[in-house]
Amino acid sequence: MMATTITKDNFSAEVLEAPGTVLLDFWASWCGPCRMLSPILDQVAAEHSEIKLGKINVDEQPELAQQFDVMSIPTLVVYKNGQKVNEAVGLMPKEQVESLLG
Repeated sequence: MMATTITKDNFSAEVLEAPGTVLLDFWASWCGPCRMLSPILDQVAAEHSEIKLGKINVDEQPELAQQFDVMSIPTLVVYKNGQKVNEAVGLMPKEQVESLLG
């Protein structure tokens, strides 16, 4: 499944009102670790079809980054049925990403 670009305009519909698990990736194009994490997240999403992968560009969506108190990137936030259940910061291996999902 392709990642969904999350903005302040579609956040409610794509994350809060979404059934199941949503993995949010706060990232920026200039962030080396973010670029390294991206294919790992794509692989996790491809192997776990029940997960929706949402990407939030912190430069384009500063309001969302501020709302989540994102101080460094990449930051991953996991929602299940509209409720935030987990969060992690930094580049991590696939196994650690999968453990965040529960």
